[in-house]
Amino acid sequence: MKFSLTLILLSLMLFIASCSTTPNKRASQLELDLILQTSNKNKEIIIESLLKENIKFSVNFENKDSYILKDDVLNSNLKFFCKSFMQEQRDMIESSIFQDRKDDKKKVFIVYSNDFKGIANNLNQKYPKEKYFLLREDNYESEIKKILNIDMSINQHLKISELDNSIEIKHSPRIRNDISKIYFLSDYDFGKAIVPIFRSYALGIEFYATTEIFHKANDLKKLVDFEDTFVPVSEILIKEVARKDNILSIKNEFELTLISDFLEIEKTYQNNLFRQNVRLNSGNTKIEKKRCIERDLSFWKITTTNLINQF
Repeated sequence: MKFSLTLILLSLMLFIASCSTTPNKRASQLELDLILQTSNKNKEIIIESLLKENIKFSVNFENKDSYILKDDVLNSNLKFFCKSFMQEQRDMIESSIFQDRKDDKKKVFIVYSNDFKGIANNLNQKYPKEKYFLLREDNYESEIKKILNIDMSINQHLKISELDNSIEIKHSPRIRNDISKIYFLSDYDFGKAIVPIFRSYALGIEFYATTEIFHKANDLKKLVDFEDTFVPVSEILIKEVARKDNILSIKNEFELTLISDFLEIEKTYQNNLFRQNVRLNSGNTKIEKKRCIERDLSFWKITTTNLINQF
């Protein structure tokens, strides 16, 4: 953040004072009283967001009995929402690739790093018939060839070639034929190392991942490493990231958006704006009084064309 929390709080007091004398009655009719506990990082995000709005507001971060906005915003079950942003993504992928699958002869391949062992174990308990592969940081390409049975295909070609050395046999390694889809449980560093290798061999196989696979990237153009991967995320959210220059990380931009959405819903409740068409950037949804909110996510396919279209 560019400003200290103290400076922002000072600006906040000046802003509230100016609001009380502003002649714009329509804007001054909207008010927001926030009482919550959260980290200093989130406090600054909240105050900076409110300072950008033409609204009269007050904030109390000191009440120990108030709502707690956790520091890990993406994995937190934010107030008003049914589930966390990340859990909604995992549930959507799970529903699509496990529960709606029609061909039982083929398996979903779950490829994960050690950091995602807990999530992989939970999936294994629910879907034990699928195939699970823990990749370690030794030799990714060698391990991936074993997973896809590439080595078997190469060995068969060598045996055939040895029958008559005078004949040159062209060969493209074939992967195993029991793969339905591949689901990557991965962070950015792990994902950008393994997904291109899988893509070079597993042509025609659908790849899936949550946005976690590119959270640490600081430029949408770097998502080209995940070409043809399906991610459950609102394209509006992607466009919001694309219109900014020199971002800290995509994860940070998502956190800003989720907190902005939280404030928008709080404003809707406190000012009874339910009849208005309220737009949330984290997912197309309708805000209904006394009902938790489910983000209406859709699969966004990472392609070079889709990335170019965001700018």
